[in-house]
Amino acid sequence: MPRMIAIVLWAMVALALAQTSDPKAVPAPEDVAAPPADAEKTASGLASKVLTPSKGTTHPAKSDLVTVHYTGWTTDGKNFDSSLKGGKPVTFPLDKVIAGWTEGVQLMVAGEKRRFWIPEELAYKGKTGRPAGMLVFDVELISFKAPPAKETSSDPTKAPGDVQRAPADAKRTGSGLSYKILRAGTGTEHPEATSSVTVHYSGWTRDGKLFDSSYPRHEPATFKLNRVIPGWTEGLQLMVEGEKRRFWIPEELAYAGQGPVSGDLVFDVELIKIN
Repeated sequence: MPRMIAIVLWAMVALALAQTSDPKAVPAPEDVAAPPADAEKTASGLASKVLTPSKGTTHPAKSDLVTVHYTGWTTDGKNFDSSLKGGKPVTFPLDKVIAGWTEGVQLMVAGEKRRFWIPEELAYKGKTGRPAGMLVFDVELISFKAPPAKETSSDPTKAPGDVQRAPADAKRTGSGLSYKILRAGTGTEHPEATSSVTVHYSGWTRDGKLFDSSYPRHEPATFKLNRVIPGWTEGLQLMVEGEKRRFWIPEELAYAGQGPVSGDLVFDVELIKIN
């Protein structure tokens, strides 16, 4: 009997050492081996349990960009990945990860933390070099947003399909300016109302008529933001270098009946540089 006790104790110590060999490893939860009786289970076999509830009411869509903190373990308690080690949350498209994440995070709301038990068929499916078997993740959903809209034409002077009105997923400011990101930028700073900016752009009336564009001239335009129509002054300050946006500008923020074209206008604007 003493020999048996010694063997058991040795096994426990070996397991503990294996789990703590990485000084940054996050300790596994007590229920890592299997979902508890009070865990929720979906038809696919995904089990989950809310660890920290939130008062949010909206859920991410399948293709949304989500920002999360997470930690993952195998069912023997080995910590194989965690954003906590780097101290920064991660952002990724929800439809570009394992199926258990795509399904599970859609159940969450911003501010919620949840534990998932993901069966192998919803995880890495035995893929070489990846953790095998059922996986356990603690996920904190920090925020989520729709991905940037894809540009629909290789011709930047061709009127977009939504030229007549802003689509339902376009953002709207208090002034009535609507916009949508077509391509994310690489910069971090925004221009100010008096900044000089260099841009490529195309502008259309709501019936799809192109009335101005820098592209046929093969040279971007440079101007000060306080010397253009109010919709541009406001809208460009939302952008960063490298970004491209579509703006739906109401007449009162455009030429207000005093310019070369009348009515509401639509612009695609690419911010090349803040001078």
